[in-house]
Amino acid sequence: MERIAQQPVFLSDEVVARLLRYDDLIPRLEAALGKFSLRDGAVVQPVRSVMPVENHSGFLGVMPAYAAHDGILCAKMVVFYRREEGSSLPSTQATVLLFDPEYGNVTAVMDGLDITHKRTAAVSAISAKLLKPAQSDILCILGSGHQALSHYEVFMQLFSFKEVRVWSRRTEKAEQFAARVQGTVTACSSVREAVDGADVIVTVTSSSEPVLFGEWVKPGAHVAAVGGCRPNWRELDDVLMRHAVIYVDSREGAAMESGDIILSGAKVFAEIGEVLNGTSPALCEKTTVFKSLGMGIQDAVSAKLVFDKWKSDQ
Repeated sequence: MERIAQQPVFLSDEVVARLLRYDDLIPRLEAALGKFSLRDGAVVQPVRSVMPVENHSGFLGVMPAYAAHDGILCAKMVVFYRREEGSSLPSTQATVLLFDPEYGNVTAVMDGLDITHKRTAAVSAISAKLLKPAQSDILCILGSGHQALSHYEVFMQLFSFKEVRVWSRRTEKAEQFAARVQGTVTACSSVREAVDGADVIVTVTSSSEPVLFGEWVKPGAHVAAVGGCRPNWRELDDVLMRHAVIYVDSREGAAMESGDIILSGAKVFAEIGEVLNGTSPALCEKTTVFKSLGMGIQDAVSAKLVFDKWKSDQ
């Protein structure tokens, strides 16, 4: 008997935020990253398709993913815009569609912002768990937006830093960030001041030109680079990119989308999934960069987790 497709549910950002927790999310992301790096067909995920919205300085990206063994079929549509300095408009908005992989009908439509923020921060935290120095006392966050906040939350949940610093192009934004979060955060007036002696550095800026320079980075530090998601945008300079050991979420994505890698000519050492699988080493004693671009499978496992928890509550 053919199955009659039910109407999809809509889950707002408030519902998603309530249901999506790092304790549940991180192990699922680790498993997904490892499966992706096996390249055995368990995870099917093309590189993000991006179309410019030229009249409005924006881009539309489509990110599908299929994990057959886990019964997950998903697609995220995300727009990101270059906003004017001081704009209160969000730079990123997203919607996630979760499908029934057997019948093809949409089971859920979700606001994708909280999924995007949390899965991105969680993957950065996974990279830090694998690659940060054994003694990591100082965390530095470059940027003060939503991604900065989600990174702060998960890094403070997982690690024990003695000092946290934040920098933003507008000092008042850094000060607002420091006042908003729980815990003591120092707002710095320059990148150099913020990163001096830092063991872990997170870059979550909208910059298209380098803001972090290798000569400022402490030898052996770990950098989680999240911004610069276009082939002509970058956050890190050539010195850092060429002297650090470079890890990525996806080799294919990095080769097509990462200006930090493309413009510097830096060589990718490994995917983070390969480290999780034990097929590539975590060189914690060296300066490391994890270039994060975000992957559809990360959104997919996040959306499935949210939907399953929502169903269990009904």
